[in-house]
Formats: sequence, structure tokens, C-alpha cells
Amino acid sequence: MLTVRHSTRQLPVGAEPMVDGVGFRVWAPEHRGVTIVFEHDRGQSRPSLELEPESGGYFSGVDPDAAPGMKYWLRLDGADSLLPDPASRFQPAGPNGPSQIVEPAEFDWHDADWPGVPLAGQVLYEIHVGTFTRAGTWDAARAELAELAEFGITVLELMPIAEFPGEFGWSYDAANLFAPSHLYGPPDALRRFIDEAHRLGIGVILDVVYNHLGKIGEQLLARFTEHYFSRRHATEWGRAFNFDEDRSGPVREFLIANLQHWITEYHFDGARFDATQAFDDESPKHILLELARAAREAADKRQVLIVGESEPQLASLLRPRDEGGCEFDLLWSDDFHHAARVRLTGRSEAYYTDYEGTAEEFAAAAKWGYLYQGQRYSWQNGPRGTPAFDIRPERFVHYIQNHDQIANSPRGERLHHMTGPGRLRAMTALLLLMPETPLLFQGQEFAASSPFLYFNDGCDAKAVAAGRAKFLTQFRSYALPEIQENLPDPADRDSFERSKLDLSERESHAAIYRLHRDLLHLRRDLARHDAARLATGTLGTDALLLRYYPFDLNTRLLIVNFGRDLRLPSIAQPLVAPPEGACWGILWSSEDPLYGGHGTPELDTPDGWRIPGEAAVMLAPVVLSTPTR
Repeated sequence: MLTVRHSTRQLPVGAEPMVDGVGFRVWAPEHRGVTIVFEHDRGQSRPSLELEPESGGYFSGVDPDAAPGMKYWLRLDGADSLLPDPASRFQPAGPNGPSQIVEPAEFDWHDADWPGVPLAGQVLYEIHVGTFTRAGTWDAARAELAELAEFGITVLELMPIAEFPGEFGWSYDAANLFAPSHLYGPPDALRRFIDEAHRLGIGVILDVVYNHLGKIGEQLLARFTEHYFSRRHATEWGRAFNFDEDRSGPVREFLIANLQHWITEYHFDGARFDATQAFDDESPKHILLELARAAREAADKRQVLIVGESEPQLASLLRPRDEGGCEFDLLWSDDFHHAARVRLTGRSEAYYTDYEGTAEEFAAAAKWGYLYQGQRYSWQNGPRGTPAFDIRPERFVHYIQNHDQIANSPRGERLHHMTGPGRLRAMTALLLLMPETPLLFQGQEFAASSPFLYFNDGCDAKAVAAGRAKFLTQFRSYALPEIQENLPDPADRDSFERSKLDLSERESHAAIYRLHRDLLHLRRDLARHDAARLATGTLGTDALLLRYYPFDLNTRLLIVNFGRDLRLPSIAQPLVAPPEGACWGILWSSEDPLYGGHGTPELDTPDGWRIPGEAAVMLAPVVLSTPTR
């Protein structure tokens, strides 16, 4: 393959192979000089490179003899200490080791015709690379992509992968934002993973954390300049980036370059922005808007997905700039998860307090996405959310499990350990057949026996464990001494190892795996229906109806009943009326024996409706041979 190098820099910071050598550039506005110090190669030392000062506090230079694979350090003002590059493309020995020059152009991509990821019709699948397979590497995960594609997954959402301290962790405490963690394999292994995903028709987006860094990352950037961090703002996890104070321009440029590098150098199909509520920015153009636009610019003709997590549920993130928005494509919605959790477990402590798990809540979530759109939320003693009635349902991401919510429990238990099988099958059907974009967490599709715990053996492990324990005390039951004394230690390797999937459970748990696969197939068939014209209704507090438009012979009716069997001589609800000249027939049921269910007799009988308890049933019109009057 011919490696094509550029004569000018593609990104404003870091080490870049160029036509005339390797270019280096770093922002260090309070320093007099910056030197590139190369690691000895087989005992042979190489001359250092003194970078030239530029305006704005940057230093840059080109070494004609430097090459990909070489390791290097940065020295500030002639000091004895050596530092990694703040924009290092790879840290082969971890965050405290030397940086390595990487040549992205040497990789032989095969996805030139890949169009990217459109908004509509996606099924997201959240992965933690280190626990998705026993090996915990890119190559091991790549071997599972064909199975995910055949199963019906269209987009992988990777938990953060930036270099972090320790041997295992979630990487929300990143140390080197530009470097994929060395624990999962070299940069080209990540490229092979994404290239194969695209070949199989799967998009890949990355969870990025731009609201804070871990302690090591903070300390590294602060060595170059304190201007990286805000003096006025802070986050609950660490120092906030400086988006709107003196010298904020290079900070914004640094993070924009980071996002663009994931898209251009690794072909990611977008990003999920962690905790958008922690981005304090009073600039005329909000940093989140700039990031969204920069991602699309970097992707060129490819479509990318920009996804946000917004604890206060600010629908404005989805709106265009002229409406005060940040032009995101999708937003995670905790409301549906919280209502589902209450329904499935019966527990409503802490942030589940304001949910009852009623049919009315689920019908509203299917129709409107967010349940809280500005009304009072007692847990926070104030309003929650903003109006979102005009936003199409597929722009909300719904889930019943994700990395946070599973781990926000003493034992990291998955839902199938906390509820009955019938209720779980019914809720899974609702999740995957409602018009919102569904997200599955790794292993959910086969009811993984492994928990998913919070694990992190990086710096200050005792403080991390104490902080985790304190967080869980918001749940009254988790605050009990007998619970607190037995919480798994995040720094114990066993917490990490126990969280790894056993992928052979796809076969040993075949019934629940087939349930998910069949539902995704059914979901694809529903794509022809207009999600925005979905009609919803309830039958008491336990059962809900979803009627799919158009309401002719192509319509569908989903009935989900989380309570006991219903025997109804008649139903004064037009949504249950079949199209003229037809009756209802069962198209699919969560109580199919193939899924471990108990069978489903016809619902619409001559004596009235018989709706099974703890079940979901999809009905389709059946044309009558003799039309009724």
C-alpha cells in the first residue's frame, strides 16, 4: 500500500508524520522552551529536537529523521523531568511512559464506500472492550462482529477507550485523550476492528469524556499550562475544562482536534458525549455545538451520529442553533429506564422515587420520549426536563440496562436476576418495539450470568472505593451497614474479571437470545410505519396499547400487560378495533414456548378479550373471508 503523507499539519497538536519528516506541536504558553527527547533505540541515542516558539503559546518543529514507531518525551524549559505528549497518539507503556509516533496513513482501509450511520433505524449496543470477551482485546472483539451483525445490531457504542491509569477501568478518568488504551491492543488493532465492523454493516461510535480528566491527565496538562482548566467552573468528578475564560481558544481547539482525530484517523461514526450538563460554557457558540459541527466536518460525506447524555433532560441539545440548540442527533433518556426498573423490581428509592412503573408512564414514553418535560421532580425538588413534544421519537435512546445503571447497585446485578422472566420478556418487547432508538448493554441479549461492577485500579484506589460507597448511600437500602461493609472493591481485580462475559451463554441461554433476535427482526418490519403517528393507550394501570400507523390492513397492535390476566367482555378504546373487514390474529408473543413462555391463546374471542398477564403480544389484521356487518 502507498502511504500518502501531507505537507501541512492535519491537526493542531501532537506528532504527525509528514512529507519532510515528523512534525511536533504543543501548547505551552507559560514556558520558554519545549524539547522533543527521543528514547534510546537499542542503546543508540538520537539528537533532541528544540521546538520553535509560535504566537499564541505554541511550539513546533519537524524532525526529518524521526519515523513511526519511535518513542519520545517532552522536556519543558530544560528541566530534568520528562513528560508524555498531551496529544500522544499512543502510550505503549501506559500514561506515565513515553509517547509513540503513529502513522495513520499506513493502515489499509477497505471502507471507502461506507456511507456512515443515518439517524433512523438504528439499534445501539454498548460495549466495554475489556470485558466484552475473555481476552479483552480489539482482536478478540473483532471476531464477534459477524455474530452481532447477524443478530441485528447496527451501531456499537464503545465505552471510553482513551489511555487511563492502572490495569483495568472504565476510562472515564482518562490520562491521554488522543491515545487508545494500550491494554486493548495497538492503534491498528482498533482500526482493524472498525474496518471489519463497516464491512459487516455496523457503525461504531465512541463515548467521549470532555467534561473532566482523571488526576493523572489533569496533572499532565497542568504541567504545560493551567489555562487548560477553568477558574470559575468545576465538576463533581474533577477540574472543568476552560471553555469560556482567558486563553480558552486553544483548549477548545484541543478537544475539537481530539474528536476529529477519532473520526479521521480511526473512522469512528460519531460520538456519545458523557454528562453534557457538566459543560459550563458562556461563549456565544457553545462548545457542544462546535464539537457536533466539527465531527460532521471531519466525516465529510459520511453520516455520523452525535449522541448526548443529559441528566437534566435538555431537549434543546437536539435543536438547531437558531433555536438555541447544539444540533445533536440523539439523547439518552433515563425516564424510560427508571420507570421500567420500578415496574420490574418494585423498588423506587433515590432517583427512582418519582416513577411508578405504570402503563400510563410507558405509553407516554413511547409517544413523547421524555416523561419529565419541565414539571416538578420531587427527588431534585424542582423542575426536570424541557418540552420535547415536537421531537420525533427515534431521537431518544431508550434502554432498560446500561453500564451506569447496572453498576449502580451493590452487586452489579443484571435485571434478569431482579425480576420474573415473564415481566422481563414483556419489557424487552416494549423496549425493542417502541419507536425510540433502543440500546442494549453487552450480554443483555443472552441474560449474561456475569455482573457488571464498577472497577478501577488506577490512582487513589481507596478514595475511589470510598466515593463509590458514598454514592450508593442515596439508596436507603444500600446505605445499611451490612450492605456498605460488603461492597465489591473497585480496585480488586476480581471485580474486573467477574464482569467479563461468557459468550458461550448465547447457546446455553438460547431462549432469551432468540427472543431478542426475533424482536429485532420484527422491529425491522415495523420500520415502514410512521413512528411520529404512533397511537398509545392504556387498559388500567398495568396494560398498554401501541397502535402503529397507518391504521389500515398494514397496521399492528402491540399489547403489553405487566399485571395479571385480564378478562374484558368489551373494551371502550378504539385502538383495539381491527380494520374494517378484518379481525386480529397473533403475529408474535413473548409467551412463545421457544422463549420459555407458556403459550398464548387468541386474545379477541367471541366472549371478549383475554389478555395474558406478564406478556407482550403483537397482533396483525387477518382479512375475513366473510366480512362482518
